[in-house]
Amino acid sequence: SKVSISESELILDKIGSWSGSLLKERVCSNGVQKTPIFEEMRYALKFPFYTTLERLDHKRNIEHFDAKDSQMLKTAYLPPHANHDILALAVEDFNISQSIYQDELNYLDSWVKDKRLDQLQFARQKLTYCYLSAAATIFPSQLSEARIAWAKNGVLTTVVDDFFDVGGSKEELENLIALVEKWDGHHQDKFLSEQVKIVFYAIYTTVNELGGKASALQDRDVTKHLIEIWLYLLRSMMIEAEWQRIQYVPTVEEYMANAVISFALGPIVLPTLYFVGSKLLEDVVKDQEYNELFRLMSTCGRLLNDSQGFEREDMEGKLNSVSLLVLHSGGSMSIEAAKQEVQKSIDTSRRNLLRLVLKEQGAVPRPCKQLFWKMC
Repeated sequence: SKVSISESELILDKIGSWSGSLLKERVCSNGVQKTPIFEEMRYALKFPFYTTLERLDHKRNIEHFDAKDSQMLKTAYLPPHANHDILALAVEDFNISQSIYQDELNYLDSWVKDKRLDQLQFARQKLTYCYLSAAATIFPSQLSEARIAWAKNGVLTTVVDDFFDVGGSKEELENLIALVEKWDGHHQDKFLSEQVKIVFYAIYTTVNELGGKASALQDRDVTKHLIEIWLYLLRSMMIEAEWQRIQYVPTVEEYMANAVISFALGPIVLPTLYFVGSKLLEDVVKDQEYNELFRLMSTCGRLLNDSQGFEREDMEGKLNSVSLLVLHSGGSMSIEAAKQEVQKSIDTSRRNLLRLVLKEQGAVPRPCKQLFWKMC
């Protein structure tokens, strides 16, 4: 009932509410029962399907697997040893994968040091966090390049976000954008500081490396597209930095039009699409469906971040969708009402995204659509 792709699915909503209430009642009335079915019920009630990470779910399933009293397998149709064999296979697969993930994380750690990103005093060190989101969702062992691309760009977007927020002066930010605009001709410009040099070369060398690998897989040059993705992000971040500098208060519409780009999911997700095994033609990248998948995913992320981080950003004097709704209401909307409004928009965007992801036809290949959903 929770896999809803339209706001008009009232029957599903009613079924979800009724069955949820019934399950909560049964769980409460049975106290601390630890049977598999009650553990499944507690988990389903606590975590909606769109909040779970697949690889962590696999780990949990292995840990909660009970060969004698399993609700996950219809044992009447299986030979007696089948449950044990399936469990052993799951454990072996998980351990092999875990070894691969650890190797990848070690490689990424050396990449951070090689690019001198650990020397930037202003930057949060979020490597493990960025890699976890990749390993927990893009988990098949053969998708190593996709995980690496996702994690590297996650680290770089965090560094750049911190550079625009706290690390760089207006002149340094303009210098960085000018260097990225020139790209291979960047040697014509000077680096205003060592930190501009570190940030630029980390982007430059990583994008060229990933672009080369992606181009080989796609049988066409995609590096130019990856550079464009980064330029869109830097320019949108500059707009926000300028708003902050001159204390400009945008409309909610102005804010969101820029925020879906400045939230920085573009450089993480869009390059990774080239590494999941499907051919992504140039006309697909320009297709309305591709852009709408990106807009809906980024809208969910931006609004979730705004709602959850409102108090912190308010203390820092930053505007976001919650504070803008309150400001532009002329005092008629409370913070709580604004958060509820934002939550409605999140729910709507998530449903619309899921509808596009599950749609049978469309320009964007299914594995690529799934990546937008995994990030959401």
